[in-house]
Amino acid sequence: MGTSQPNHCVFASIIMRARKVVLCALMALGVALPASRGSAKPVPVAEYRLRFYHTHTNERLDIVYRRGDVYVPEALTRLDQYLRDYRTGDVHPYDPRVFDLLHELTSFLGHPDAEINVICGYRTPRTNEFLRARSVHTGVALHSLHMQAEAIDIRLPGVSTAQLRDAALELHRGGVGYYRALDFVHVDVGRIRRW
Repeated sequence: MGTSQPNHCVFASIIMRARKVVLCALMALGVALPASRGSAKPVPVAEYRLRFYHTHTNERLDIVYRRGDVYVPEALTRLDQYLRDYRTGDVHPYDPRVFDLLHELTSFLGHPDAEINVICGYRTPRTNEFLRARSVHTGVALHSLHMQAEAIDIRLPGVSTAQLRDAALELHRGGVGYYRALDFVHVDVGRIRRW
């Protein structure tokens, strides 16, 4: 009666496949593996920067809000303060997807370092109602996403608002409003729609 010996070729093949799976998983996670001992080089982490000029407060902000897939908490706090309701001073935590949308939009337009002109950021419900009551033609929505800090009204110097609108529509990232007469574009991270 013979004893069966393990097939070393089969085990070697299984081990090689397992190593490949582990290496692929580590690479997908962005883990840097040294080419040889003692020569490990860190993988550069992408920085997501935005530059703003607020047309009502004349404030400027140049900020890295995200590194790789990680939002920078201090930067988000500064952005919340910067995009406050300038009429009341009230601050609301912004949905960081708005910043990703702005970053993607400026990059898509070929102006990744452009200074975004902010017309309107966060609005309190009281400010929103005040603006709605001023005129029926203001375009201020009753349930505006500005009140949830999920919207921003902008323009980009050197880019027509029509081009800005078209680029935002092409991204399919949320709502896009075009205010030709007022020379700005509304973008938000709500459902995809246009007006």
